[in-house]
Amino acid sequence: MSAVAEPRLLDAGEAALVVEFGSTVDPAISDRVLALDDALGADPPEGLRERVPTYRSLMLHYDPLVLDRATLAERVRALVSGATARASSPTLWTLPCCYASPHGEDIAQVAERSGLSPEAVVSTHSATTFRVYMYGFAPGFAYLGGLPEALAVPRRASPRPPHPRNAVMIGGGLAAVATVPMPTGWYVLGATPARLYAPERDPSFFVAAGDQIRFEPVDSATFDALTAREATGEPVARRGEPH
Repeated sequence: MSAVAEPRLLDAGEAALVVEFGSTVDPAISDRVLALDDALGADPPEGLRERVPTYRSLMLHYDPLVLDRATLAERVRALVSGATARASSPTLWTLPCCYASPHGEDIAQVAERSGLSPEAVVSTHSATTFRVYMYGFAPGFAYLGGLPEALAVPRRASPRPPHPRNAVMIGGGLAAVATVPMPTGWYVLGATPARLYAPERDPSFFVAAGDQIRFEPVDSATFDALTAREATGEPVARRGEPH
C-alpha cells in the first residue's frame, strides 16, 4: 500500500495523538507525514508540545489542559484534506566514507551472506542514494531507506561488540550512521568523518527527515585528513540538490 486517502487518528495515552498514513516504508507515505509535520511546525496550535515523525506516522504530543483532542484532530484533518505540501526542500548530503580496514570490519561477513564480492558490496553501497526516514533509538541516529535488495541481509542473531562513533552500517534492509558507540546487530561497512550528531554544535544534527544521503568512498589517508578537519569544526559533508 503506498498511501491512504484519510489517515487513521490513534490515541497514545491521554496527551498524544498518532496520525497514521499507511503501514509500509514508502516514500509517498513519508512525504505525507513530513508535509503534515512541516505544516504544524509552521503554524502550531497552542498546546502542541512536540511532533515526532516516523516512517508512516506523525505522533503529536499536546497539553490536554490547553489543546483538546477534538480540536487537534480537526486541525489535522483540515491540513491533510488541503493536500499540504512540504514547507522546505530536502537536501542531498554526500558523506565521505572509508571502507578500508579497520573501518569496514564486517564487509567480509556481508559479502559471504549476500553472495557478493567485498568489492561489489562497497560499490553497491556507495552507488546508492538513501532516504532519511526518521530519527530514533539514539541521539541523531537516522534510519536510511533505499538499501538495494542485494545488500538486504538480516541483522545478527545477537549483538556484536560496540562499534565506533560514525560507523556506517546496514542491517535488516536499512542503512544507518552511528552517532555514539554501542553494541549492535547491524553490520559495519565503513566509517565517515562527518559527525551527524554533535551536541555542542548548532544545529546538533544537520540532516533532516526527507533528506537524501550518498556515501563517497575515500582512502584511509583522506579519511584521517577529513577527520582532523571535522574536529576543528569544519564540516566535511557536502550538500546539493536531491535526485
